[in-house]
Amino acid sequence: MTTIAVLGSGRVGGNLATALTRAGHTVTATDRAPGAAADAARTAQIVINATPGAGSLDRLGALREELRDKILLDVANATVDGPDGLPGDLIFPGASLAEKLQEALPETRVVKTLNTMLFPVMTAPATLTQAPDAFLSGDDPQAKQTVRELLIDLGWRTEWITDLGGIQTARATEAAVLFVPHVIRSSGFAPFAISLAR
Repeated sequence: MTTIAVLGSGRVGGNLATALTRAGHTVTATDRAPGAAADAARTAQIVINATPGAGSLDRLGALREELRDKILLDVANATVDGPDGLPGDLIFPGASLAEKLQEALPETRVVKTLNTMLFPVMTAPATLTQAPDAFLSGDDPQAKQTVRELLIDLGWRTEWITDLGGIQTARATEAAVLFVPHVIRSSGFAPFAISLAR
């Protein structure tokens, strides 16, 4: 059992908090209120960033002390909204939100994952007709192993989890969000994930 703080109470954060609680973890979910986020982060072993990506760097950068020595599991994508409210351009082209968070929080172990799929797939990967992939990016091997175990608790099979390497590899998975608006406009909000054919 792990103590987890989920920062962000929208569809993504709520979905993750419910599933992780069901898996036996102690979970605190918070909204965007700075005080609540700080209190939750201070007492957690793992903090999940499910806040809107455009504001994540500012919000989490303000929690540097609370996030010291913690694992920060980042599922957000930092984009500018397009005219229809779907993801548009990347805010950090040539970099990634995960890298920016690691730079701003040098004593926190940032791991990027679950950002290449619609949110229902994060906690129910087996519901897709084909095996999805969850990608891991991060500089700390032990932190990635801990996150891998959390993914297994969420229903991810070991063979569906691909470790891409260091935190800089998050540039690739974050860029995959550019597929999302086109897929949604083409086929609606049916759950899907980016996966590798092998």
